[in-house]
Amino acid sequence: METGSPDDTGGTGDEPAWTGLPPGLLRMRRLSLVVWMGLLALASALVPGLLAGPAWAVFALLPLAASVWGWVLLGRNWRSWRYAERADDLLISRGVLWRRETVVPYGRMQLVEVTSGPVERHFGLASVQLHTAAAATDATIPGLHPAEAERLRDRLTELGEARSAGL
Repeated sequence: METGSPDDTGGTGDEPAWTGLPPGLLRMRRLSLVVWMGLLALASALVPGLLAGPAWAVFALLPLAASVWGWVLLGRNWRSWRYAERADDLLISRGVLWRRETVVPYGRMQLVEVTSGPVERHFGLASVQLHTAAAATDATIPGLHPAEAERLRDRLTELGEARSAGL
């Protein structure tokens, strides 16, 4: 038996073409981590250091250690996000410890919106949010380039209208 070659049952052709998130999302989240943990480290050094003595400023090491740990976790989380467009539905996969895959059939989509807050706009990012009839199946793809988010919105809207016309 040969390994790595496609067989007649479609062994390698069944896997969807996954698309990962751009690195801008990781940069944005890591910068946010550094800013907030830096402020927390400063506060945890100044307050005890001024009130109880300079030795208590060692508490600033706790937020700094949490920053290092958070830096690694953010990278793992970012790498876990991916999406794939298939013929009849959109797949969204995410999660490190608990892998979560969401399947959104094109015919069930009611609304596809592109959102971008001020921080996302600064980093040149946008999110695509999919709304369906069931609130539990709403899905979001964060951190896309605005052009990709608009392309995905237009494609999903077009496919959703085509699939729902047959209902």
